[in-house]
Amino acid sequence: MKPKTARRILTKWMHWTTPDQTLPPEPKLILLGVPHSSIWDFIVAWLFYRSLGGKPRVMIKKEFFFWPLGSLLRSVGAIPVDRKNPVGITRQVIEAMEKSDQFALCIAPEGTRKPVKRWKTGFHTIAKAAGVPVYVGYFDWGTKEISYGWRMECSDDAMADLKTIQKYYKEKGVQPKHPGTLAYMDGVA
Repeated sequence: MKPKTARRILTKWMHWTTPDQTLPPEPKLILLGVPHSSIWDFIVAWLFYRSLGGKPRVMIKKEFFFWPLGSLLRSVGAIPVDRKNPVGITRQVIEAMEKSDQFALCIAPEGTRKPVKRWKTGFHTIAKAAGVPVYVGYFDWGTKEISYGWRMECSDDAMADLKTIQKYYKEKGVQPKHPGTLAYMDGVA
């Protein structure tokens, strides 16, 4: 899909707003998407990043890569992963990132659409190992605003970085598509 078409669908048909942004300058990065409570989050985020001219990549469990769905998923940037082996996932993504000239990995740190008590730190591990920045993006269903947010260099303390990120989202007041899924933000993991 061409960027202009993605922007038209996102802003005219779906009524989302975006700050004036261009693609981040780095060819390789990780983009967080919060809050994740619906499959629509993926669609909105994908349209947003395509509207900037980027080609977002996402991890999807390998069980979804059957014919013909697998071909469609690969065409929109999906990477099949085996969720039973978290270390293997990290290795797979880092190898894919190293083989590519441009690689924008979009991750929901919650790891699922359901409410969770703790966020996963895989994005942090990948960012540190690959030497790429993390952009703290959001899609706010309350205001229907989406942005890739601010750029963060990961420190050596994943939990401290996670607390900073969660504090940002809590102060921003981002709302999920499905209310009641932000319980994890009441206490920082």
